Order: sequence, then C-alpha cells, then structure tokens
Amino acid sequence: MPTINEVTVPPSLELFSELVELLQDSVAGHASVGWTTVPDTREARNYWTEVLEAVGRGERLLFVATDNHVCAGAIQLALVNKQNGRHRGEVQKLLVHSQYRRRGIGRALLTELERAATARGRTLLVLDTITGSTAEQLYRRAGYHFVGTVPGYARSTHGVLEATAVYYRELAADAPRR
Repeated sequence: MPTINEVTVPPSLELFSELVELLQDSVAGHASVGWTTVPDTREARNYWTEVLEAVGRGERLLFVATDNHVCAGAIQLALVNKQNGRHRGEVQKLLVHSQYRRRGIGRALLTELERAATARGRTLLVLDTITGSTAEQLYRRAGYHFVGTVPGYARSTHGVLEATAVYYRELAADAPRR
C-alpha cells in the first residue's frame, strides 16, 4: 500500500511534475474534476500552483499517496473558514492514477483526509460526484449519505451535461475544536 502524506510545504519538482501528470491522466480517464479536455502542462501546473497557495493560506489540505516515491493519487479538503462553518469541509479532487486503480488507494486517501479533518475539529464533510460514477460507489461504501442529485451540473469529457450526486458524512462529534 502506498504511503499517504499531507503536503504542507512546496513539494519537490519531481512530485510537482507527477501531480501534473496525475491530473492529466485522471481527466484523460474521464474523471469529472473541472476539465472537459485534458489540461495542457501549463494549465495543470497553474492549477497545482493555486492549490499549493491555498494550502499555504490554510484554506485547503492536500494529501498525496506515493508508491516507491511515485505519485499514485491525491485528495483535497477545502476548509470552510467562516465563523458559522468552521466545523465542516468539502472533499474535492480525489484522483488516483490509472496505473494504481482498484488497489484501495482512493479509500486510503479518503480515510487519511477524514482523520486529519477530525483532528482539526471538522465534524461534517460534504462532496459531490458524477451520478453513477465509481467514485459514488466508493463514497457510499465509506459511509457517506446521499442527499440528492442536481441535473445537468457539469459538462463531462464526453461533452454532455451530467447530473451530480451530493453526499455528506458526519465525523466524530467529540473531535477537538480549533
């Protein structure tokens, strides 16, 4: 099983390049993560730069799974910093490289994200994913509760508007508060 680490400082150039490739591979595999076509290297680099800046500002957590120092996957938690929302976060961009799928990496990334969220006093997680996707199955098995669907929410890599399924999960209520 790969090692999962929270990225809190700018990653090495090698890992940064692997994150770029992970994003491109995921979109090429039809992941609905914000792009309708595979982002070119510049666009993908800009995306990860923005993510790392948000990590630096304390607005986002980033976890990366590596297998023998090769990036196998990543997941993010967007932190709500409004006074009335500091107990929640949004799970975003669960990416697993096509060479590493079906090995439990997505579940392991999600588990680590939930552990870190709990440690930071986040007791409610929300997310959305394309209705009927394999990610939806993962979230259900992980204990996320289905809220409903929003039709025509995001354009897919196939060029059609897809419905998104909205989920939530309550974490331990006795988590330490920050």
